[in-house]
Amino acid sequence: MQKNVILEKPTEFALEIISFTANLKKEKHFEISSQLFRSGTSIGANINESQNAESRKDFVHKLKIVAKEASETRYWLYLCTKSDSLISPKPDLLKQLETIEKLLSRIIATTKSRM
Repeated sequence: MQKNVILEKPTEFALEIISFTANLKKEKHFEISSQLFRSGTSIGANINESQNAESRKDFVHKLKIVAKEASETRYWLYLCTKSDSLISPKPDLLKQLETIEKLLSRIIATTKSRM
């Protein structure tokens, strides 16, 4: 059976987000940890939900929601990177997110062209 990258990458990313936010909590950064946890893990949850879309239009809509969550996640990671009081994420975490965003963009564009 062939691997489905768009399902696997967000799951791997979510696991890294869980680990990173646990470290933020240890440092008593509860608010940003919670925001990042929600947006970072919802990427995979919403992609999984998109697999049961009722139509191509619904599929694209669900993936656009994922893109918004990815954008929010990028913002929280950016704050962690730029703030002197927060721990910075591993550079690989941002690269994983970039890969997911590129996949989403291609899938949305391809699906729209077939509608």
